[in-house]
Formats: sequence, C-alpha cells, structure tokens
Amino acid sequence: MEKVPNMISTKDLLYIGDMFNWNMISAKKYELFLNEIQDEECSKMINKLCNMHYQICADLTDLLEEGDK
Repeated sequence: MEKVPNMISTKDLLYIGDMFNWNMISAKKYELFLNEIQDEECSKMINKLCNMHYQICADLTDLLEEGDK
C-alpha cells in the first residue's frame, strides 16, 4: 500500500491491531527462546526473527501515524 487512506474502517483497524499483536507476541516468545539457547548460530537466527517481528510492529505503528496526519 502506497498511502494510508484518510479513513480506516473499523474492520481494517481491528485487523491491523491483530497483526500488531501477533507480531508482538512472536517477538516476545523469541526473546524468551534467546535466554534458553546455547547454540550461537540458532541464537543469531532467532535474534533476526525477533528483530523482524519488532520491525513489523514499528511499521504498523508508523502506518497508522501517517494516516493520522
């Protein structure tokens, strides 16, 4: 999507909220896994996944802030 519409429907907003929650929960689970993993290669991969999910959350937040302007 190039630009957020001026008005987001309630259904769209709920879906965006769900996407945010799915990604935040995933990121937090990966953080927990990082504390348990001994293997450095696995740790790097899980850290990348954790960062990816946090980035998606940030992107969703930015998307909504752009529409607020």
